[in-house]
Order: sequence, then structure tokens, then C-alpha cells
Amino acid sequence: MEIRDYDANWSAARAHDACAKLEAGQILFFERPPFDLETSDLNALVALRPSDSRLHKNISYRPSQDLLRGFSGSADETQQVHDIMRRYYRGVVNFVSRFLAPYADKFQIDYASFRPLEEEGRDLPFHKRNDLLHVDAFPSRPTRGGRILRVFTNANPTQTRVWRVGPRFPELARNYATSAGLPKFANTGHTRRSALHTLHSIGVPVPDRSAYDEFMLRFHDWLKENAEFQADNRAERLDFPPFSTWLVFTDGVPHAALSGQFALEQTFIIPPNALVSPQVSPIRVLESLAARKLA
Repeated sequence: MEIRDYDANWSAARAHDACAKLEAGQILFFERPPFDLETSDLNALVALRPSDSRLHKNISYRPSQDLLRGFSGSADETQQVHDIMRRYYRGVVNFVSRFLAPYADKFQIDYASFRPLEEEGRDLPFHKRNDLLHVDAFPSRPTRGGRILRVFTNANPTQTRVWRVGPRFPELARNYATSAGLPKFANTGHTRRSALHTLHSIGVPVPDRSAYDEFMLRFHDWLKENAEFQADNRAERLDFPPFSTWLVFTDGVPHAALSGQFALEQTFIIPPNALVSPQVSPIRVLESLAARKLA
């Protein structure tokens, strides 16, 4: 869904409606970034070619630590890239706080990233392939039912970024969650919590994953492995032109990046108590199917 009327008069009612649309699985699209993004910053990032020895696959920026990863140029070069990524993160956060006002002051700000590699034909391990339909889950950063909201900008000045998207999470879960092992994950939740408590008590740094987080990690891989799902002819192709921006809950919209080079992205974790339609969130859908709490 394209947004054409976002401006200084954006109302609380419109913000609530935008949240509801996103939570239901719509992708909200802007022809141009709806936040400050300097052309000089984009040009500097796009000039970092994948063959550049200073660049290590992806650049990531961790706002909570003000930490840049994935770039190792000179002190001045590194500071320039650091400043660009910090400005990008701040611009997106300010925009989301207003455009999606019900989430403001409640969301967790996750990583920002710059992705310089061409998606088409990437040589990646099977479960890390971006060109296969999947829903997102983070191995090292459990959400415990929080939703994964991502803001993308196609930073490429000439090339479209191409996605493929599949049926939204409620249908996806009804069709595949049981086959993917939901009952097993739901039934072993208490045992898992006891084991985690023991490991933490002796100082073993294990991510504190709920049954929900464990299942979503499994579902991510299972969907990529499932040839029937990957061949679903209802999946839709979406083209994102140069400099366009889109927002999507990637834990609820199966997606695949088929082609495109140079993208900026900022991730947020939206806690369950901030959602305007919690009943359609993945955790509530899965708990309804499992008939028990998962986090």
C-alpha cells in the first residue's frame, strides 16, 4: 500500500490505522524516504563496492552501543561511515515515532544495516539464503513475542530491488505450523526454561529463548526447506524502485529478496503491549493453535 499523504499533519487516527495495516500483513510503501536522508550519505555508501577490502559483507550499526561493525577503513573513513549510519538510524527512529505513534516510547531499537551485495546469485548456506521465502527470527536476540518491524530503503540509484512475498502469517501457521513441529515446541517449553535457568546459574551465556522463539527459528528454516511452500504460485512479486522506502513486519510476511544491490535497513522490536491488533500477531496465532502460552 503506497502512502502519499504523510506530512506534518499526520494524525493519531492515521497512525493507529497504519499500525493496524502493518500488523495485518500489509507492506507500507513510500516513493521516496519519508525521513531525512542526505544524497551525499547515500553516494558515500554506494561508493563502497563489495570488492573493497574495508567492507565485510554487511555494515551494521548498533545504536545501544553506538557501535559500527563490518567496516575497517582508516580512522577518518570509519568515522564517516559511523556518522552516516548514526544519522540514518536517528532519522528512521524519529519518523517511526511519529508515523507509528502507538509504538513510540515502547519499541526496542535494534540494529541498522547497509547491505552492499547483489542479492541475485549469492553463494550462501541454504538456511541463510535470502531468495527463499521465510519469516524472520533472530537466533541471538529473542523477542519473546515481540514483533519484528523493519524499515528498508533501496539505496541503489538505478536498480530496482525485487522481492517475493507469500501468504500472511495466520494462513501460513494454519497450513504449516503443526507440520513444522509446533506441538513439540509448545509441550517442551517448561523443560527448556528449567534447562536455561540451570545454564544461566552456572554462568553459561545461552540466549533466553521462549518456546515461541525456538519455534520461530525452526519455522524460518522449515519454510526454506519446504519445496511445496516455495513453489506456491500465490506468492507475489514486488518491485521497489531506486530510493523507495517500505515498512513491513518480517515475522508475519513471508518474503524473499530475489535481486537488488545497496539497501539500508533499520529494525525495531515492537513489544506485545504496544500492538494495536495483538490477536493477529504470530505469537497469539501460534498460542491459539497450540492451546497454550508460548512465552
